[in-house]
Amino acid sequence: MSTAWLGFSVRVARSEQDLRDACAVRAEAYGHHLPQLRAALAEPEPIDRDPRTAVLLCRDKASGLAIGTARIQRAAPDATVQIESSVQLPAWLRGRTRAEITRLAILPGADAMVRPMLTKASYLYCVAHQTRWLVIGARSDALVRLYKRLGFTDALDAPLPLAHAGGLQHHVLAFDVVAAERTWHQGQHGLYALMVETFHPDLQLFEEAAGDRDAA
Repeated sequence: MSTAWLGFSVRVARSEQDLRDACAVRAEAYGHHLPQLRAALAEPEPIDRDPRTAVLLCRDKASGLAIGTARIQRAAPDATVQIESSVQLPAWLRGRTRAEITRLAILPGADAMVRPMLTKASYLYCVAHQTRWLVIGARSDALVRLYKRLGFTDALDAPLPLAHAGGLQHHVLAFDVVAAERTWHQGQHGLYALMVETFHPDLQLFEEAAGDRDAA
Protein backbone atom coordinates (compact mmCIF):
# COMPACT_ATOMS: atom_id res chain seq x y z
CA MET A 1 0.00 0.00 0.00
CA SER A 2 1.29 3.44 -0.92
CA THR A 3 0.92 6.64 1.13
CA ALA A 4 -0.21 9.93 -0.37
CA TRP A 5 -0.41 13.32 1.33
CA LEU A 6 -2.92 15.98 0.35
CA GLY A 7 -2.95 19.75 0.38
CA PHE A 8 -5.98 19.64 2.68
CA SER A 9 -7.41 17.59 5.54
CA VAL A 10 -10.78 15.82 5.78
CA ARG A 11 -12.29 15.57 9.25
CA VAL A 12 -15.68 15.20 10.88
CA ALA A 13 -16.89 18.62 12.07
CA ARG A 14 -16.46 18.63 15.85
CA SER A 15 -17.12 22.24 16.84
CA GLU A 16 -19.70 24.91 16.17
CA GLN A 17 -17.11 26.78 14.10
CA ASP A 18 -16.47 23.67 11.99
CA LEU A 19 -20.19 23.36 11.33
CA ARG A 20 -20.57 27.01 10.40
CA ASP A 21 -17.58 26.80 8.09
CA ALA A 22 -19.21 23.82 6.36
CA CYS A 23 -22.42 25.83 5.97
CA ALA A 24 -20.48 28.73 4.45
CA VAL A 25 -19.09 26.34 1.81
CA ARG A 26 -22.61 25.04 1.10
CA ALA A 27 -24.00 28.54 0.68
CA GLU A 28 -21.19 29.61 -1.64
CA ALA A 29 -21.13 26.45 -3.75
CA TYR A 30 -24.88 26.06 -4.19
CA GLY A 31 -25.54 29.80 -4.32
CA HIS A 32 -24.10 30.06 -7.84
CA HIS A 33 -26.79 27.75 -9.23
CA LEU A 34 -29.56 28.00 -6.63
CA PRO A 35 -29.47 31.55 -5.26
CA GLN A 36 -32.86 31.07 -3.61
CA LEU A 37 -31.28 28.53 -1.23
CA ARG A 38 -28.16 30.53 -0.32
CA ALA A 39 -29.49 32.10 2.89
CA ALA A 40 -30.96 28.85 4.21
CA LEU A 41 -27.81 26.89 3.47
CA ALA A 42 -25.65 29.43 5.31
CA GLU A 43 -27.11 28.27 8.65
CA PRO A 44 -26.81 24.84 10.32
CA GLU A 45 -29.84 22.60 9.98
CA PRO A 46 -31.25 20.48 12.83
CA ILE A 47 -30.12 17.32 11.04
CA ASP A 48 -26.51 18.56 11.18
CA ARG A 49 -26.59 18.08 14.96
CA ASP A 50 -28.30 14.68 14.91
CA PRO A 51 -26.17 11.92 16.52
CA ARG A 52 -26.66 9.81 13.36
CA THR A 53 -25.13 12.55 11.21
CA ALA A 54 -21.50 13.24 10.33
CA VAL A 55 -20.60 16.49 8.57
CA LEU A 56 -17.30 16.09 6.71
CA LEU A 57 -15.16 19.19 6.35
CA CYS A 58 -12.15 19.75 4.08
CA ARG A 59 -9.69 22.45 5.17
CA ASP A 60 -6.85 23.77 3.07
CA LYS A 61 -3.61 23.19 4.98
CA ALA A 62 -1.92 26.40 3.88
CA SER A 63 -4.76 28.84 4.58
CA GLY A 64 -6.92 26.92 7.06
CA LEU A 65 -9.97 27.80 4.98
CA ALA A 66 -12.85 25.36 4.50
CA ILE A 67 -13.00 24.29 0.85
CA GLY A 68 -15.38 21.32 0.75
CA THR A 69 -17.98 19.45 2.75
CA ALA A 70 -20.47 16.60 2.67
CA ARG A 71 -23.04 15.26 5.12
CA ILE A 72 -23.65 11.60 5.90
CA GLN A 73 -26.86 10.62 7.69
CA ARG A 74 -27.27 7.01 8.82
CA ALA A 75 -30.67 5.39 9.17
CA ALA A 76 -31.66 3.72 12.43
CA PRO A 77 -34.16 0.93 13.22
CA ASP A 78 -36.73 3.56 14.21
CA ALA A 79 -35.67 6.38 11.88
CA THR A 80 -35.20 6.88 8.14
CA VAL A 81 -32.87 9.11 6.13
CA GLN A 82 -34.01 12.45 4.74
CA ILE A 83 -34.68 11.29 1.21
CA GLU A 84 -37.37 8.96 2.53
CA SER A 85 -39.52 11.93 3.48
CA SER A 86 -39.95 12.57 -0.26
CA VAL A 87 -39.77 9.14 -1.93
CA GLN A 88 -40.35 5.53 -1.04
CA LEU A 89 -37.16 3.59 -1.53
CA PRO A 90 -37.44 0.09 -2.99
CA ALA A 91 -37.76 -2.77 -0.50
CA TRP A 92 -34.20 -3.98 -1.14
CA LEU A 93 -32.98 -0.65 0.21
CA ARG A 94 -35.51 -0.09 2.99
CA GLY A 95 -34.64 -3.43 4.57
CA ARG A 96 -30.88 -2.78 4.77
CA THR A 97 -28.58 -0.57 6.77
CA ARG A 98 -28.29 2.61 4.73
CA ALA A 99 -27.02 6.17 4.77
CA GLU A 100 -27.63 9.22 2.64
CA ILE A 101 -25.07 11.73 1.39
CA THR A 102 -26.38 15.30 1.14
CA ARG A 103 -24.99 18.82 1.05
CA LEU A 104 -21.91 17.81 -0.92
CA ALA A 105 -20.34 21.15 -1.80
CA ILE A 106 -16.93 22.26 -3.07
CA LEU A 107 -15.73 25.82 -3.48
CA PRO A 108 -14.93 26.93 -7.04
CA GLY A 109 -11.20 26.60 -7.69
CA ALA A 110 -10.62 24.12 -4.87
CA ASP A 111 -8.06 21.30 -5.17
CA ALA A 112 -9.23 18.75 -7.75
CA MET A 113 -8.76 15.99 -5.16
CA VAL A 114 -11.47 17.36 -2.85
CA ARG A 115 -14.35 15.52 -4.53
CA PRO A 116 -12.62 12.10 -4.72
CA MET A 117 -11.46 12.46 -1.11
CA LEU A 118 -14.95 13.33 0.11
CA THR A 119 -16.10 10.22 -1.76
CA LYS A 120 -13.41 8.08 -0.15
CA ALA A 121 -14.11 9.53 3.30
CA SER A 122 -17.84 8.78 2.91
CA TYR A 123 -17.05 5.24 1.80
CA LEU A 124 -14.66 4.61 4.73
CA TYR A 125 -17.13 6.12 7.20
CA CYS A 126 -19.87 3.77 6.00
CA VAL A 127 -17.55 0.75 6.08
CA ALA A 128 -16.60 1.57 9.66
CA HIS A 129 -20.26 1.88 10.66
CA GLN A 130 -21.28 -1.34 8.88
CA THR A 131 -23.57 0.51 6.49
CA ARG A 132 -24.56 -1.59 3.48
CA TRP A 133 -26.00 1.03 1.12
CA LEU A 134 -25.38 4.68 0.33
CA VAL A 135 -28.16 6.69 -1.33
CA ILE A 136 -27.86 10.07 -3.00
CA GLY A 137 -29.95 12.46 -5.07
CA ALA A 138 -28.37 13.80 -8.27
CA ARG A 139 -29.93 16.87 -9.87
CA SER A 140 -28.31 16.87 -13.32
CA ASP A 141 -27.49 14.28 -15.96
CA ALA A 142 -23.81 15.20 -15.60
CA LEU A 143 -23.90 14.32 -11.88
CA VAL A 144 -25.75 11.10 -12.63
CA ARG A 145 -22.99 10.09 -15.05
CA LEU A 146 -20.32 11.01 -12.49
CA TYR A 147 -21.91 8.93 -9.73
CA LYS A 148 -22.52 5.99 -12.03
CA ARG A 149 -18.83 5.98 -12.91
CA LEU A 150 -18.18 5.60 -9.17
CA GLY A 151 -20.48 2.57 -9.03
CA PHE A 152 -23.87 4.04 -8.13
CA THR A 153 -26.93 2.58 -9.84
CA ASP A 154 -30.51 3.80 -10.28
CA ALA A 155 -32.67 3.14 -7.23
CA LEU A 156 -35.82 4.54 -8.85
CA ASP A 157 -36.99 4.59 -12.46
CA ALA A 158 -37.49 8.35 -12.79
CA PRO A 159 -36.42 11.59 -11.08
CA LEU A 160 -38.64 12.93 -8.33
CA PRO A 161 -38.79 16.21 -6.35
CA LEU A 162 -36.91 16.14 -3.03
CA ALA A 163 -38.18 18.37 -0.24
CA HIS A 164 -34.76 18.74 1.39
CA ALA A 165 -33.27 19.83 -1.95
CA GLY A 166 -35.57 22.76 -2.60
CA GLY A 167 -38.28 20.60 -4.20
CA LEU A 168 -36.15 20.15 -7.31
CA GLN A 169 -36.26 16.99 -9.40
CA HIS A 170 -33.47 14.52 -8.54
CA HIS A 171 -32.42 11.10 -9.73
CA VAL A 172 -32.14 8.73 -6.74
CA LEU A 173 -29.07 6.51 -6.89
CA ALA A 174 -27.71 3.78 -4.63
CA PHE A 175 -24.22 2.41 -3.95
CA ASP A 176 -23.40 -1.03 -2.51
CA VAL A 177 -20.73 -0.28 0.10
CA VAL A 178 -20.01 -3.92 0.93
CA ALA A 179 -19.53 -5.00 -2.69
CA ALA A 180 -17.59 -1.90 -3.76
CA GLU A 181 -14.02 -3.15 -3.24
CA ARG A 182 -14.71 -6.41 -5.08
CA THR A 183 -16.53 -4.63 -7.90
CA TRP A 184 -13.75 -2.07 -8.38
CA HIS A 185 -11.11 -4.82 -8.38
CA GLN A 186 -12.94 -7.11 -10.79
CA GLY A 187 -13.67 -4.25 -13.18
CA GLN A 188 -10.12 -2.90 -12.94
CA HIS A 189 -11.70 0.41 -12.02
CA GLY A 190 -9.43 3.42 -11.85
CA LEU A 191 -10.76 4.11 -8.34
CA TYR A 192 -9.38 0.88 -6.88
CA ALA A 193 -5.86 2.18 -6.32
CA LEU A 194 -7.12 5.44 -4.82
CA MET A 195 -9.82 3.96 -2.60
CA VAL A 196 -8.19 0.71 -1.49
CA GLU A 197 -4.46 0.63 -2.20
CA THR A 198 -3.52 4.15 -1.06
CA PHE A 199 -3.32 5.36 2.53
CA HIS A 200 -4.25 9.04 2.94
CA PRO A 201 -3.15 10.23 6.41
CA ASP A 202 -5.06 13.47 5.88
CA LEU A 203 -8.37 11.60 6.08
CA GLN A 204 -8.83 11.80 9.85
CA LEU A 205 -12.36 10.59 10.46
CA PHE A 206 -12.07 8.79 13.78
CA GLU A 207 -9.64 10.82 15.86
CA GLU A 208 -12.18 11.20 18.66
CA ALA A 209 -12.51 7.43 19.02
CA ALA A 210 -8.70 7.09 19.00
CA GLY A 211 -8.46 9.68 21.78
CA ASP A 212 -10.99 7.76 23.87
CA ARG A 213 -8.89 4.59 23.57
CA ASP A 214 -5.74 6.45 24.58
CA ALA A 215 -7.48 7.88 27.62
CA ALA A 216 -8.65 4.42 28.66
